[in-house]
Parts: sequence; C-alpha cells; structure tokens
Amino acid sequence: MGVSLSVVLHQFWPPAPKFTEKDVPDQEGKVYIVTGASAGVGKELVKLLYSLNAKSISSIISTFPRSRGRLHFLRIDLSDLDSVAQAADAFLRKEKRLDALWNNAGVMMPPEGSKTKQGYELQLGTNTLAAFLFTRLLTPRMARTPGNPRVLWVASSATELMSPKRGIDMNKLDGKGLSMTARYGASKGGMALLSQEYAKRYGEDGIISVAMNPGNLKTDLRRHLPWWLATTSGWIGYDPIKGAYTELYTGFSKDITLENSGCWVIPWGRIRPVRKDIRDGAVSEADGGTGLGEKFWQWCEAELAPYLKEEGHDRGQGPKNVQPGNNDLRYRSTE
Repeated sequence: MGVSLSVVLHQFWPPAPKFTEKDVPDQEGKVYIVTGASAGVGKELVKLLYSLNAKSISSIISTFPRSRGRLHFLRIDLSDLDSVAQAADAFLRKEKRLDALWNNAGVMMPPEGSKTKQGYELQLGTNTLAAFLFTRLLTPRMARTPGNPRVLWVASSATELMSPKRGIDMNKLDGKGLSMTARYGASKGGMALLSQEYAKRYGEDGIISVAMNPGNLKTDLRRHLPWWLATTSGWIGYDPIKGAYTELYTGFSKDITLENSGCWVIPWGRIRPVRKDIRDGAVSEADGGTGLGEKFWQWCEAELAPYLKEEGHDRGQGPKNVQPGNNDLRYRSTE
C-alpha cells in the first residue's frame, strides 16, 4: 500500500480542466441517470447535460431556456435495497435505452453505528453495495443500447488515501475493527474494484466502465465531518462544477474506450493508474494478482441474490444492440 507525494499533489492541486461541455456534441435522443443530482456535483453535472439538451429542475431550466432537454426525477433511497430495486424497475418500465449511469450519490463518515435498512455498514451499503445493485439491474438495458454505454463509479481520493490494503478487507466488510475513515475508504476502494471487474465482465457487451476521483470539492458530503476536518478540507476544496467536469470527462471523452475500460480518472479529467494493490485486484492470483475484484463481486452477488434476476445480459452474456430505443432526450436524476 502507500501513495506517492506526486499522486497527492496531482489530485489535490490539479491543472485547469481541459474537457468541458464545449467538447461534447448535442446529446438529444440519449438517456442518462445521475444519482444524487439534487445538490453538489450531481446537480452541476445535470446542468451541463441539460445545456446539451438534457433536463433538470426549474432553476436549471431557466438558466438554459433554449434547451430541448427534459428532466425526470427517479425516487431512490440508496440506504434501502428495496428502494434501489424499485427505482430500477420504475426506470425500466418507462425507458428503452440507457446511455450512461453515473453512480454519483454517496455518504461520508456518518455518525458511528449508522447502518442501512438491511443492516450493512452505511458507507459500504450505500456507496458500494447499492450502486452495484442499481448497476446490475440496469445492465440489461445498457447492453441493448446502441453504441458503447458507460457506467461511471464516482469514488474519491479516499480510494487511494484511506482504503485498507488491496482496497477492501474481505474479513471486515461489517466495518468492525476499522476506523470511520477506513470504512469510507473501503467503500470507495470497493467501487474501484467493482469498476475493474465490471469492465472485464461486460466488455463483450460493449459497455465501458470507469471509476474516478472527482476531486476535493465543497459539497454537503462533508456535513458529518468533525468541524476541524471540514474546515481544513474546505481550504483546499473546489467548487462542485470542477468535479462535474471530471464526471463529464468520464462520460464522454474519446480518450476512454473499450480498450482501456476499467481505468481510473483523476481531477479534472485525466487517466492515471490507480494504486497498485487495487489495480492488482483485477488480475487473478494465477496471473500474479490478488483476484480480489472477483472475490468482492461474488460477495456482492451473494448478498444481493434476492434482488438479482437471471436474465440474459445480467450475467454479461447475450447479443448487443438488439433494441434501438426511442428518440426522446431523457436525462434522469435520482435523489
């Protein structure tokens, strides 16, 4: 484990964004989901999408009066797996395509003892397990969407700076024996591992997977931090729009293809290797890696078995682009 000083400097004091909405063509006819879009980075991302003919709430609509986009709210509580499954079902009943999913919503360092409705440690359950379930339930629709849909896993600098050795500790998924910061880091390390594993499993279906550190940002995510930590982190925090540019890059940059799917992106849109012990999780033990990505994936599947359906692409198998979808522009924001 361990991170070099250069890694910290490159991510906490990044150069100006080079990829913005000006680099993205009109997106009319495309459908996107952004979780956690009612505030912070998610809201800023939806603004960018709406300016490209997406959709958002009234205040955003008034900012871009000429946009042909539309916004639909999808109610979801990521701390409740039943709610996650219901939200996925509601989306699938209405939409024929899904061009990208940003797993943007999350929670950081909540009060000690916080758990999800199903009893998981809140950070792992919300940031990682719920995102995995939502992604898996929507994967069949992405696999049938023309082009190369993308799944974007919004992690953080904690992936490399706070997570346990190898990203997660399979013996401490309940969080016991880990500090609150390590639990948060594990939830983000888990996202990076799942992104790598997803890329391996669904590349043949044409789906691209990317994990990222969107940047150190001034958002409500810090609301549970001790006052001194919230204050000091605010000194080197950036406006949420900068993080939205990182997320925009992962969703649309031509630098990212099926060939480098599973890559790691840092602020404000640069591809870099993730911490080596996490990277090794994508490689089997037989080939010199740890195989931890597959092991964690299998654990997630076992925990979520009651919610996962055995159908076609849900296991990364089956034909591509068999259902072209509609021509409505739909950017969906989940709260």
